[in-house]
Amino acid sequence: MLALERRNEILEKLQTEKRVVVSELSAHYGVSEETIRRDLDKLEKEGYATKSYGGAVINENMSIDLPFNIRKNQNVRGKQMIASLAAALVENGDHIILDASSTAVFAAKALKETKERLTVLTNSMEVLLALTDTPEWELISTGGVMDERYLTFLGADAENAVRAHYADKVFFSCKAISRERGFMESRDSLAGIKRVMLSSGRQRILLADSSKFDRSAFSVVSDLHNVDIVVTDVKPSEEWMDYFARSGVSCIFPGSDASPA
Repeated sequence: MLALERRNEILEKLQTEKRVVVSELSAHYGVSEETIRRDLDKLEKEGYATKSYGGAVINENMSIDLPFNIRKNQNVRGKQMIASLAAALVENGDHIILDASSTAVFAAKALKETKERLTVLTNSMEVLLALTDTPEWELISTGGVMDERYLTFLGADAENAVRAHYADKVFFSCKAISRERGFMESRDSLAGIKRVMLSSGRQRILLADSSKFDRSAFSVVSDLHNVDIVVTDVKPSEEWMDYFARSGVSCIFPGSDASPA
């Protein structure tokens, strides 16, 4: 096993169990305790963990982004529900944009099972891989600078590729949502391409599970007046529902009037 794979597994264990023990990890992976300590040193330097006597504990800081392969395994049930609701908004033959969020990957898989002849523009390597066996579809990659931590294409080339198109529907997610600040991302480069996506589609659809609400992150993408529909996995609070109504934003969740039967 590569060191990166081992560290990702340790990080996933930290996410689940909140702490890890050096001696247990050493025995599990068949490597020395010193090797495990170096793994924990790197995870601590990256901000994911805090070393403690004999092991480490998870860093609960919301501003830190987890690697894509970890995020895609979080709240899988919620993301599947969101993906099903999102797919119901798409018509056969639509032109759509999908961002590089883990939720968008679930949406791509749901679309693949239910829709025909779509044209999909994306800056996500994972979305492209999920849709490789759709011969009747047209898949367009933005290109750009590949960020392996997010498995996404970013930068000027990626943004220009989005600007060169206008889709029926744009699907995107975010790091956090706040009534005061709108929706946010952890980095300017991620926020930047989503701002371009907002101006590149007729209907703009935010996919956000319930853990994103009433949170904040570093880079503000936009206020929620620039969103047409929010799709989530649990009905938001009455404060949020009132806010959406005042802002002219439709909110779809399992069991809502707008959700499919």
